[in-house]
Amino acid sequence: MIVHVDMDAFYASIEERDRPELRGLPVIVGGDAQRRGVVSAANYVARSFGVHSAMPAATAKRLCPQGVFLPTRMPHYVDVSCQIREIFGRFTPLVEPLALDEAFLDVTGSSRLFGPPEEIGRTIKTAIHDELQLVASVGIAPNKFLAKLASDLDKPDGFVVVNPKAIHAFLDPLPVTRLWGVGKAAARKLDLIGIQHIAQLRALPRESLADNFGASGDQLWLLANGIDDRDVIPDRDAKSISHETTFAVDVDDMERLRGVLAQLTEQVARRVRAAELRGRTVQLKIRYSDFQTYTRSTKLSQPTDVTDEIWQAAQSMLATRLPERTLAVRLLGIGVSQLDRSKLSQRSLFDDDQRQRSAQLDAAKDKIRNRFGRDSLDRGSSLE
Repeated sequence: MIVHVDMDAFYASIEERDRPELRGLPVIVGGDAQRRGVVSAANYVARSFGVHSAMPAATAKRLCPQGVFLPTRMPHYVDVSCQIREIFGRFTPLVEPLALDEAFLDVTGSSRLFGPPEEIGRTIKTAIHDELQLVASVGIAPNKFLAKLASDLDKPDGFVVVNPKAIHAFLDPLPVTRLWGVGKAAARKLDLIGIQHIAQLRALPRESLADNFGASGDQLWLLANGIDDRDVIPDRDAKSISHETTFAVDVDDMERLRGVLAQLTEQVARRVRAAELRGRTVQLKIRYSDFQTYTRSTKLSQPTDVTDEIWQAAQSMLATRLPERTLAVRLLGIGVSQLDRSKLSQRSLFDDDQRQRSAQLDAAKDKIRNRFGRDSLDRGSSLE
């Protein structure tokens, strides 16, 4: 069975937790109503005014003039996300993060130690609430599609279990827009042939859907029947590990970009080490204000999980990429790929003194942050 955990209004909930005086107020994270920008998250009070993520901040201000607008504290949210993943790891090593605020867990092999999937899901939900004072919605089902759908049905603070013997009964009354890939255009096309609910869609011949929608039609038929054979892929089995951020306001200041890239690099390196992996290729991703996206990669002389080595490659690519364009940057990302499971103990035999010192420093910082959070180590805006 698969568990999907989705944190409710994650960024805004963290801000409310950290500042109790905000509770009951419309909290809007990531937008600045005085400048061009977009909302990253809104709590449920703000949502009642029509505010939602990706909305222009000026629109959010118009809809909710009394809203409390807060800057995004991405490094802090990343640390809280790591604390949540630590809770997941108590029950299964098969954890696939989708974003900072949601993940799939395969608990098929965990029942002998921790009870049935429903009990595991409730225990995880309770641990997140009791230890981190945050609320999660949980969906439990035989596959990833159904688990995610279940977690979305009863937010916030939801808990929905899909009985493997009652999948059609679960899906039948839901609108077709609940299926992955059915947006407004597809919904209109289905509506023209009298299809509004999943039960109606499933009643159509598979060939008919393929004729009308091509390859996506076959996928619709599978989802309408509750079929999804994708595995949960944890970081340790991933082909790459990456982080990226989209700026509310495009950035053309090199020092700020370096600072953000440094934070992203630390987050990626920390995940690589947590998965007991080392990567040989570092990739930089930049999206400019005209929405053109560029990537550049560097192959290292040997696989690494050392923050400083990843950072040296990242900042070098940033320095050579940016002078080619005069536009400001909208999105910045860093990733590590060509991952392997080289024994970390091999460092003591083959690595030079500087590399060993850097690795030991990373290990010490990880230990402190895992216990006390990122704010326990106050570093500058960039790695030097």
